[in-house]
Amino acid sequence: MLDTHHGIIHTPVFMPVGTLGTVKTFTPQELTSLDTEIILGNTYHLYLKPGDDIVKDAGGLHSFSSWKGPMLTDSGGFQVFSLARLNKISDEGVEFQSHIDGSKHFFTPEKSMSIQRNLGADIIMAFDECPPGKSDKKTVGQSVKRTTMWAKSCVQYLDENPSHFEWDQIFFPIVQGNIYPELRKQSLDELVALASCGMAIGGLAVGEDKSAMLEMVSLCDEHLPIDQPRYLMGVGKPADIVNAVAMGMDMFDCVIPTRNGRNGHIFTDEGIINIKNSKYKSDFSPIDAISSSPFGAQFSKAYVRHLFNVNEILGVRISSALNIAFYMKLMKTIRSKIECGEFFKWSKSFLRKWDDE
Repeated sequence: MLDTHHGIIHTPVFMPVGTLGTVKTFTPQELTSLDTEIILGNTYHLYLKPGDDIVKDAGGLHSFSSWKGPMLTDSGGFQVFSLARLNKISDEGVEFQSHIDGSKHFFTPEKSMSIQRNLGADIIMAFDECPPGKSDKKTVGQSVKRTTMWAKSCVQYLDENPSHFEWDQIFFPIVQGNIYPELRKQSLDELVALASCGMAIGGLAVGEDKSAMLEMVSLCDEHLPIDQPRYLMGVGKPADIVNAVAMGMDMFDCVIPTRNGRNGHIFTDEGIINIKNSKYKSDFSPIDAISSSPFGAQFSKAYVRHLFNVNEILGVRISSALNIAFYMKLMKTIRSKIECGEFFKWSKSFLRKWDDE
């Protein structure tokens, strides 16, 4: 459990991604009705549009978006390295061109923290260097060195520049090291002193084999503080979440529920269905009668398939809502199984069904 100014976060928790200040197609009230406790915003994207100064003038991202619950902002580092056209990386920061209009910008650890101060999220992330998933050991070693250096700069900036708003912002360092055990251990050893309320594991779920990802999660579990939340960034699939919880992870985020929903892939207790398939053309049974989403029993499979075939946005909203509801129900089940001491027994049954999805 993590206590923030905007509410308590019950862990393990899944956080829907609201990159631009919104989880696509949903109002804050709808997200709350789906049992969402915390959402994400993104420093890189919100800096470019509408601009973090505008968000600050609105009273912070909570006020700007009308989301009343806890919020986390990523530092923008992953997006800088994955979306933008990079011009130069140095120990001082990253020079890049916007993926929107090609304009040039320079992100430093201090700049990322300044933007996140303006956005006002409850949890803010360190600016880190996240190299591609197949990077060689020398490249990853350099990224670990910079990540530590930048994390220290982040902490110094936050110490010297208090929050603009009435609430404190919780800072999470991000452990890097790719799939190299000694580099992961080095990153952990160097960053743990900078963590007081939580730590994140970055640089996984970026193309490496699943077994390698789980090996690194297990290694991190051995060395992360036991009294602080552990945030496994960018994960993910239901089976990956359950496996990671078994290894001591507490927080997760991923675009899968909404992205898959936009493509007509709906998570149900019986597995994933592709609602665009022709077999649902005359299937008038509920899309998911036991879902906690109000859409589940209200609409038939045939109707939702029709909505996708005619490019009606309601189809995307229905399927995305069902997916978010599935993830929220999964996390509730995980928490209840942990509380009653049945998690590991339950997880074996769950993974038999979901490991291949």
